[in-house]
Formats: sequence, structure tokens, C-alpha cells
Amino acid sequence: MEFKQIILTTLSTLVLGTGVIHAQQSELPQLNALKINQIQVLGTHNSYARPVDPRLAAYADPIFAKMMEKMTTLIPADKLASFKEFHPNPMTMSEGLKYDHPSFDVQLDSGIRSLEMDVYYDPTGHRFNKPAGYEVLNNMGVSDLAPYQKEDLEKPGFKMLHIADFDFRSHYATFRSGLKALRNWSDRHPGHLPIFIMVEAKDKSIPIFPNSAEVLPFDEKAFDQLDAEVVEILGKDKLITPDDVRGKYTTLREAVRSGNWPTIKTSRGKFVFLLLPATAGMNLESAYVKDRPNLEKRIMFVQSEPNDSFASFILLDNALVRQNEIQNLVKQGYIVRSRSDIETYEAKINDYKRADAAFNSGAQIISTDFFRPGNGYHTSYYVKLPHGNPARSNPINGRK
Repeated sequence: MEFKQIILTTLSTLVLGTGVIHAQQSELPQLNALKINQIQVLGTHNSYARPVDPRLAAYADPIFAKMMEKMTTLIPADKLASFKEFHPNPMTMSEGLKYDHPSFDVQLDSGIRSLEMDVYYDPTGHRFNKPAGYEVLNNMGVSDLAPYQKEDLEKPGFKMLHIADFDFRSHYATFRSGLKALRNWSDRHPGHLPIFIMVEAKDKSIPIFPNSAEVLPFDEKAFDQLDAEVVEILGKDKLITPDDVRGKYTTLREAVRSGNWPTIKTSRGKFVFLLLPATAGMNLESAYVKDRPNLEKRIMFVQSEPNDSFASFILLDNALVRQNEIQNLVKQGYIVRSRSDIETYEAKINDYKRADAAFNSGAQIISTDFFRPGNGYHTSYYVKLPHGNPARSNPINGRK
């Protein structure tokens, strides 16, 4: 037994040693001389999410449909047009959520280099631990609903979920636990390419059920706490911040347009945080930029318009109608996120036109709900970066 144990221990050491050596190797060293805005990576949308219980989805579908029908008659024409650009296809809510993501480490191991984290402000805890959708079904006698992380939702702190009371099942119920997962993976893969983390500050509720949770707005204090949590868990040395990019330039926009992004070589093992400040990218006014015209001392780059003093990150999800605009913005130095599929429509009809448009646009981050084979529609649709690597030289501003 002792001899056998020695052999097993030796083999384990060899295997672990090999893994450590492999993890320390820099992936795609040929990209080292490029700036971080000169590559293109594949990301996932709502990366933390686990599927909604199908009975809750079926119950809520007609409620959401009536709500959307009413909304289209109430909002101004320009807002409606913007909404339709971000949500171009007639899909039910349950169809729009017909994806199933694994944990962050599985996604990152598969080559994903951008993740999305939706965050709710919950300084006291207990705000989201009794989902109103489940309460409705419980009162109807349905008790065997899909489990969720109730204990984590009871704790004070930022919560990570998609839609309060409805789409709340998550691999990481708290922002903190999601950040820890990122840190653990990064420490095991110190030579990794920079990872782009998109954070959406959820400041609106969709109260379709009785006793729905009250969603708190993100004020300056909340954003200060959000930044502090990122620094606490990941460490400042693992972050690329607006101040790093602005350097000696007067404005962040000027630095970005002058190409002052860091190189891939100096960005290995680091994260770039990109903030959607409110309402799913539909509203750019935010306390995050209050008295900080260049995001001074902030941790995240913020969704912006090209002429903002802090302009750096721009969200243009619909590459089918914005391809030329995206290409021009990429040439000017901005980082752009676009989507290869929106609300699962492309997977449903097995259509790659949007994915092709997104890749050809040069948007640095292409987000998908389907990064590997197998989807709920049983089509062959899934998206991978051309040539299948975790990143490639950007087709618009990278090295040919």
C-alpha cells in the first residue's frame, strides 16, 4: 500500500506540475505587440445565468406579452426605435431565455474572453431571497420548483441575477462570489489574455407579480462600493482602469483616439471592466460619472457616446444595421461590444448573418448565448471565433 501510495503521489505531482507549467505559458504570444483594442474576442451574454423554471416561464409569458404590447403604445417613437434595434425579433420571454450557460471556469477554459455580470444593489440583504414568481406558483400548489441560492440572497451585498422575481437563478448569486471565481481562474492561468467583463447596473424592476422586490437605484455611494468590491477581490494589479489609459492626456476620449490602450503583453492576467450604467444600455445618464468627466479614479470604463469626454466603450449590439458605424468607431480607437445572436432568434432559425456581420464589423467583443454545440432548439447553431482561438487580430484595426 505504501509503494502504491508513493506511485500515486508521484504521478499526481507530475500531472499537477505539468498543469502549472501549461498555465504559466502565455496564450497566443503572436498577439503581444497589439493593443487591447486591436484584438477580437468571443464573450457570453448573461454569463452567470441558470435556466428559469419552465413552469414559471410558461406562466409569465402571456404577462410579459401584454406588458410589451402596452409599452409600445406608451413610449416615445425615438425610444421605441432604439428598443427595437436592441430587441429586433418577435420572441416570447421564455424563448429569449432559451440558453444554458455553465460556470465561469468552464466558459473561460473553452476560450471565452468576455463575460457579462448583471448586478443589483442590496445593501441590507433579503431583498431578493423570496422571489415573487415562486410565491405565486407556491400559492397555486406548485412546490417542486428549480432550486436557487436563497442563503446567498439573504446576505447584504450586490446580487447577480437577470430579472428580479423571475429570472433569478444564477451560478453566482452574489457579485462577490462571481469575482472570486474570476480571481481563482486567473490565478491558475497567469498568462491569459485580458478578459473583458461587462457589468450592467440593474436599476429598474419589472413588477409583473404581486409583492415584487423593490429595486434600488445606483447612486454614487453604490457605485463607490461596487468599485471597491472589484478592487478588494481582484486587486488593483489585475485591472486596467480609465486612469491607466488616459495617462497624460487631457481627456479619456483623447487618449483612446490616440491609441493609448495598453499592449496585450502588458495586459496579460488582467481584467477590463465595462459598465452599462442603467436600464440595459438604454440610458447613459449615471451617477458613476458624476464630477468625473474622465472617470477619474474609477475602475470601469462606461458605455458612452463618441463625443463624451470619457468615451471609450460603445455598445452597438445590432451589427446588421450598424456595421459601418462600428467599423468607423473601431478605427477611431473605441472598444465596441456587439452580438452574434439576440434573444436566441438566430439559434432558433439557424442563421449566421448577424454573427458574420458582428465579426466583420471589427467590434472587439462579440457576445453570444451559444458558444458550444447544443441548444434548446436542436439546431446546429453555435458561434466560435474565426479559426477557433480565444482571440484574433482585429479584422479592422489589427495587424493583417
